[in-house]
Amino acid sequence: MENEEFALPLSRAANERLHALVPGGAHTYAKGDDQYPEGLAPVISRGLGAHVWDVDGNRYVEYGSGLRSVSLGHAHPRVVEAVRRELERGANFVRPSVVEIEAAERFLATVPTAEMVKFAKNGSDATTAAVRLARAVTGRERVAVCGDQPFFSVDDWFIGTTPMSAGIPDTGLTVSFPYGDLAATEALLARHEGEVACLILEAATQEEPPPGYLAGLRALADRHGCLLVLDEMITGFRWSEAGAQGLYGVVPDLSTFGKALGNGVAVSALAGRREVMERGGLRHSGDRVFLLSTTHGAETHALAAAMAVQTVYTEEGITARLHALGERLAAGVREAARSAGVEEHVVVRGRASNLVFATLDGEGRPSQEYRTLFLRELLAGGVLAPSFVVSSALTDADIAHTVDAVAGACAVYRKALDAGDPAPWLGGRPVKPVFRRRA
Repeated sequence: MENEEFALPLSRAANERLHALVPGGAHTYAKGDDQYPEGLAPVISRGLGAHVWDVDGNRYVEYGSGLRSVSLGHAHPRVVEAVRRELERGANFVRPSVVEIEAAERFLATVPTAEMVKFAKNGSDATTAAVRLARAVTGRERVAVCGDQPFFSVDDWFIGTTPMSAGIPDTGLTVSFPYGDLAATEALLARHEGEVACLILEAATQEEPPPGYLAGLRALADRHGCLLVLDEMITGFRWSEAGAQGLYGVVPDLSTFGKALGNGVAVSALAGRREVMERGGLRHSGDRVFLLSTTHGAETHALAAAMAVQTVYTEEGITARLHALGERLAAGVREAARSAGVEEHVVVRGRASNLVFATLDGEGRPSQEYRTLFLRELLAGGVLAPSFVVSSALTDADIAHTVDAVAGACAVYRKALDAGDPAPWLGGRPVKPVFRRRA
């Protein structure tokens, strides 16, 4: 129906080539073409600032860039220059580079709740190292993860708890607790008294922490002898330069950073208390812990990118800018939805710097079909938005363009609701959730 003329023939052909060469057609499941309307999964040729161009020549305003990792916009000049400068001096050596000292000092000055840091390449490296370290320090095997949060690691201890658990033995060592419920968490710890090595969670996602919740978790961990681990992959920098822990005033034993830390360059960090982190080092008398040992974990250009990102954030007030842009976008989207009479069906949620949207059917239930319709109309309107997570490169014109595209999408959404069936507007099969048992 609407936008039947919008097609991506070159992207479609490129996706077929990808599937022939790469399992799943992408190197991250969340980037798969099953996450987009059929035949409308753009393959990107380049990006600059808040815009990307696909191989068909279409330009989009892009949100959620690099799965939330690009928060300054693509090819940010200060990050590019920092990377270029270090690449010309050599990327990797047989001994630590002086850049590793500079990057560690800079990170720990930015995140003062931590005393030591070790860098790696992706978030799973860091979160799995945190779990391994917690097990070694406590002598316990169970891990308690927040069951209301979608992702912590590609490794067995977490993926074994998801519907995509094929190939992973069931150890039963990972248990879950609900976010915001201290009583339920205490009951879990009591039920597994002396067995839980750590509590691992994001400090916040779509809602702010209930009053006293994080302090209560800190007290529970202390009382039951387990470590408190904060996954700051998303909240790091987007909540504050020092992460959610800096904003909410909680001191974890360990925390993990990534994504925005490198503005798209591969770098992550495990940070924490000295006495815990040192167990992964050489200056202690206990059993050695194989904490993190990665060939590429301290590549000079990636650490230079991280330092440049931290400089830009502090000098240019990026966190505040992200919040201001997100507030403006959220207000525009909500007004567009209200004007079309779909404000109860297209719903913007989350912190302003990390906005997501829900697409609900006529009964108010989450709907992959209506999500497909919405994404399809946005793409045709020049907006690539699996979420509404902003970057600081967005301009007022970009947000106005986005709101116009949302208004057009909401008008079609209203038609589908009135018809009681979105199928005529889907253009093919609906988008699918990432975590599912069958392809």
